[in-house]
Amino acid sequence: MALKSTICKADVQISNMDTNYYAQHSLTLAQHPSETEERLMLRLLAFMLHASDTLEFGKGLSNEEEAALWEKDLTDHVTLWIEVGTPDEKRIRKACHKSDRVIIYAYGGRAVSIWWQQTQKNLGRFDNLQILSVPKESSDALVAMYERTMQLQCTIQDGGIWISNNKDTVQVELDRIL
Repeated sequence: MALKSTICKADVQISNMDTNYYAQHSLTLAQHPSETEERLMLRLLAFMLHASDTLEFGKGLSNEEEAALWEKDLTDHVTLWIEVGTPDEKRIRKACHKSDRVIIYAYGGRAVSIWWQQTQKNLGRFDNLQILSVPKESSDALVAMYERTMQLQCTIQDGGIWISNNKDTVQVELDRIL
């Protein structure tokens, strides 16, 4: 019998002073049986950083045709495709051709630099691709906030990112690779 996804709930209050976006989102996230808590928290981080009324979680690990998160316009054209992790080059090329903008939040410590060394030659040519690395310290701090039911606040100001719950506040640093 196949394992079922774990359902997580997150009430997220977002105050993005850089884009003047202020909203409360009640999210339901399906955590695939093979998905780590780290990946789920980074999907949630990506949502908070790009939140809008049209940003959606894709089927992700269970469907390779969909992004981890994406935003579509009224004609069903993908305007933003977000991946989390170190996706293979073929998947990134496909995303770049299907979408106006592609953002990858890479994580995994040293594995990120090895992945980038192997893929940069072929991916550097895409003008609509942005790759950001989430340092191990930031992803570990976010994992420490993981619960099946979460209440989080995200504040973004002058490029700084702070995530807090009822116990802790984490400043998330992102390193731009491309």
